[in-house]
Amino acid sequence: MLSDYRHLSSGKVRELYEVDDELLLMVASDRISAYDHVLDTPIPDKGRILTAMSVFWFELLAGLVPGHVVAVEDQRIPAEVRGRALLVRRLDMVQVECVARGYLTGSGLADYRRTGAVCGIELPAGLDEASWLPEPIFTPASKAPLGSHDENVTYQAVVDEVGAERAEQLRALTLALYTRAAEHAAGRGLLLADTKVEFGLRGDTLVLGDEVLTPDSSRFWPADGYAPGRVQPSFDKQYVRDWLTSPDSGWDRAADGPPPPLPAEVAVATRDRYVEAYERISGSSFADWIG
Repeated sequence: MLSDYRHLSSGKVRELYEVDDELLLMVASDRISAYDHVLDTPIPDKGRILTAMSVFWFELLAGLVPGHVVAVEDQRIPAEVRGRALLVRRLDMVQVECVARGYLTGSGLADYRRTGAVCGIELPAGLDEASWLPEPIFTPASKAPLGSHDENVTYQAVVDEVGAERAEQLRALTLALYTRAAEHAAGRGLLLADTKVEFGLRGDTLVLGDEVLTPDSSRFWPADGYAPGRVQPSFDKQYVRDWLTSPDSGWDRAADGPPPPLPAEVAVATRDRYVEAYERISGSSFADWIG
């Protein structure tokens, strides 16, 4: 049973439990966060979808970097969380959010409009929402406590945090993972706008940790109909963000109050987008996922 394990920490979406000195149990919940708030309304099956997608990507990217996943089906994974839990290796996590961008949107676009650069990287003039970048860029962020916002930082800040050699490894690996994932997504009719990955250390070896390339950490856009200059339809939680900032929600983002509960139709539509993202990327049916 899950209660047999010592609970170590809670994130916006995941819970971490201690299995033994070497292994942890990472459990993905159905919680969803937006604008630094964890919403009251869960998204049905979200934890299982995120787990299924992460497993797919960990396997696809294994030739580039080892991952922390030990097992998906194992007697040490309690039945009550089967399908949304992974048995993983303990890592000494690197305190940097590693972000790669191939298109300009989100906080990267906001930085560009303010300074003409993203994380200190100067970009050409005249770029707009969803503009394609001639080559992907490494745009790291600081790790923020739960309830706070990750802040974009310069590459020099990463060097100051982890040293020049490790910083270069993080940059090179992040861009290599993005490039490989973007190539795969393109073959499935999707554009990978950006993604966030996290690394940890086992000894001196960098290991890919946490989740990877899910709609929680990445923006996937349909390739057909892509047109820069406007917000793209997306297989991520942008649908939730859009509802929260619409007049229908009645929520003032600038105020201190938490967001309202999501209507049932918004929760269901968000689930459908997550499922479609998994099925298009993996080529598998979500109905066939364990659990």
